[in-house]
Amino acid sequence: MSQQYQFPRRSTLAMAVLTVFLTGCATFSNDGGLDSVSTMTKERTGQAIQFSKPSAEANTTSDTVRQLLQKPLTPDTAVQIALLNNKGLQVSFAELGVAEADLVQAGRLRNPSFSFGRMRGGDDVEIERSVMFDLIGLVTMPIRSGIEKRRFEQAKLQTASQAVQLAADTRRAYFNAVAAQQTALYMEQVQGAADAGAEMSQRLARVGNVSKLDQAREQVFFADATAQVARARHNATAAREQLTRLLGLWGVNASFKLPDRLPDLPKAPNDMANVEQLAMSQRLDVQMAKSDAQATARALGLTKATRFINVLDAGYANTSETGEPRANGYEIELELPIFDWSGARTARAEAMYMQSVNRTADLAIRARSQVREAYSAYRTTYDLARHYQTEVVPLRKKISDEVLLRYNGMLASVFELLTDARDQVSSVNAAIEAQRDFWIAETDLQAAINGTGGSSVQISSSAPAEAGAAEH
Repeated sequence: MSQQYQFPRRSTLAMAVLTVFLTGCATFSNDGGLDSVSTMTKERTGQAIQFSKPSAEANTTSDTVRQLLQKPLTPDTAVQIALLNNKGLQVSFAELGVAEADLVQAGRLRNPSFSFGRMRGGDDVEIERSVMFDLIGLVTMPIRSGIEKRRFEQAKLQTASQAVQLAADTRRAYFNAVAAQQTALYMEQVQGAADAGAEMSQRLARVGNVSKLDQAREQVFFADATAQVARARHNATAAREQLTRLLGLWGVNASFKLPDRLPDLPKAPNDMANVEQLAMSQRLDVQMAKSDAQATARALGLTKATRFINVLDAGYANTSETGEPRANGYEIELELPIFDWSGARTARAEAMYMQSVNRTADLAIRARSQVREAYSAYRTTYDLARHYQTEVVPLRKKISDEVLLRYNGMLASVFELLTDARDQVSSVNAAIEAQRDFWIAETDLQAAINGTGGSSVQISSSAPAEAGAAEH
């Protein structure tokens, strides 16, 4: 004899209310965490980020990029395009969605399990039914939700950190590309002057007005200038392609325009007395390390809370048998800690917590050192660039003017004029490099304060040595 089971009305109502309450507490946000990521990025780079979906919004983004590419790029417009168009950054947005999905999942109770059994012996039929709920999951839901919430917040920090890093990389690539293009244009001018000098020396050699030594000097200068032009053109192409990759451009959009020269130096450098405090309060990797330590501490609390009982299910059970009244009751299922008392799991959680604490302390020490180094590079490169701008280049120009006056007064030969032009090459190139290094050092300083990393500028004495050798 078979019987159809029905839940009592009161139990059904209570179960429905419980289910709605538990599932209603865990929902997805409207922005997926992108608003806070955009705010953190804008605070540190001056540019907000936008999430492009594969729909009409993607076309809008492309229109915005094309509009920005109509004029020569500036550092700010380059960063804006990168934040809009870089596909690697779009990957981090998807990772943020994964973290939010984990948060929502942690706020939902595991689906109940239903079991049904039917036994028949002769004319007797016994039917068993039960519905089981995860009580441990219900009890620990606030803790698990708190852990996943902190992980979601950490994912926001990670995404914002990647956006800030992308902005810094784009600015570095921009200044490298402009400086390389500026150097290539200058070296082409040098090549033209060297070509004119070599041709003049050949004409004078035909009439016997130049020595073989002077003629050889002009010819080797032209040969070196030709090689330098080829090298400078390749460096300009490589630097431009690096910027193109960061901007996420291809096809016709890759033919963007760059200014002919680097931006002018500021009138004075920024005096940052509290640079370490700024780094500790604004640096995203430090905040991520702190968030990771807090999340690990919460996970340790969950591990200790479920150390002895890790599985506890409870539910309603119903049994009916032929010729017997229906039997109602409840059923509890738990895991007995006989073989595994979760000591290893707790020890692992404690070790992971100490790992995160020491990692945070180590990161703070390195961040303080990196920001001090970045500020030193910033001030040094500014002083060097200003030195070339106010001392070296003006003195070179003064020397050139004096040689030109002597040449016009027939007190200097044409070869003295050409020799002076050769001597200017190293000084002008060093001035361009010094100006480029300052803007990169300024980018590194902001990255050291707001994002990750320190100074990437290597200050050496190669440029002054070359200048001195040229003078000699």
